[in-house]
Amino acid sequence: MRPTETALQLTIFIEECDTWQHKPLSAEIVHRAHAFGLAGATVLRGVEGFGASSVMHGFRLLSIKQDLPLAIVIVDEEERVRRFLPTLRELIDEGLVIVQNVEVMRCEEQGPAQSREHA
Repeated sequence: MRPTETALQLTIFIEECDTWQHKPLSAEIVHRAHAFGLAGATVLRGVEGFGASSVMHGFRLLSIKQDLPLAIVIVDEEERVRRFLPTLRELIDEGLVIVQNVEVMRCEEQGPAQSREHA
């Protein structure tokens, strides 16, 4: 097991229908995080949820437009995450951004011989 490191985690809550210049906002955030050189970003699609507006968002079988909640998670060194925050302020009109300290334990792929030793 590798030692843990401290980092910052951004969790960005938006809706699937949110856009930036006619493109999905989630894609724009991920592409900007990549261009910024952050360690990684993952978009998680929610099944159902509501925010400050109290409007329920979720999968509706007969609905043409799905407006599911999305969470984008980014974890990197504190300084790098803090430098990225102004980019989010530029992109997000409505949503919630949570910044929290986290401990990171890196789990890296092991070779076959190493994997069998711990089995």
